[in-house]
Amino acid sequence: MSDDSFEKRMREVIIGEIEQPTIVIADYNPEWPERFRQEEVRIRAALGEAALSVEHIGSTSVPGLAAKAIVDILVAVEDSGEEATYLPAMEGAGYILRVREPDFDEHRMLRTPEKDVHVHVFSAGSAEIERYLLLRERLRQNEGDRELYAQTKRELAKQNWPTMEHYAEAKTEVVEDIIYRAAAARSSHDGVR
Repeated sequence: MSDDSFEKRMREVIIGEIEQPTIVIADYNPEWPERFRQEEVRIRAALGEAALSVEHIGSTSVPGLAAKAIVDILVAVEDSGEEATYLPAMEGAGYILRVREPDFDEHRMLRTPEKDVHVHVFSAGSAEIERYLLLRERLRQNEGDRELYAQTKRELAKQNWPTMEHYAEAKTEVVEDIIYRAAAARSSHDGVR
């Protein structure tokens, strides 16, 4: 994707100002899972049965993995495109809608005012849910891929990025390779049965 088309897409999906963050990769913090549990309670209290699943994803969900100190959470709802079924409750719980991507599986991203928790909302059955979980499990179980990912993030964090999305885009090739290996390993394992 060219810089111009990437910039155009960003302006279409980001709600509010486009921010230029300083990206800091921190050593693993054993408090991250507890922070997830606190947010899970908050999300489930806000959404009730509308939250079909709530998962800790991203680097903070992988013990031992260096990460930005942002806890990523995946929430599955019946239809993430139907914002009225969850967005008012999430906003009432203090989350702020930051990203709306209708043409990316109706992905929505909300965050805390402190910007230290990102909640990714997808419709149940979205292929993206499976991809996030595949990546998480692979990084939890495979030291080589965990080290590769940590090294990649540390190298990329040394650069100046116009936005967090540019940094995330720069990791795409490595992430896709890890997901590919995870899917191949699962298929191989499933074929053994």
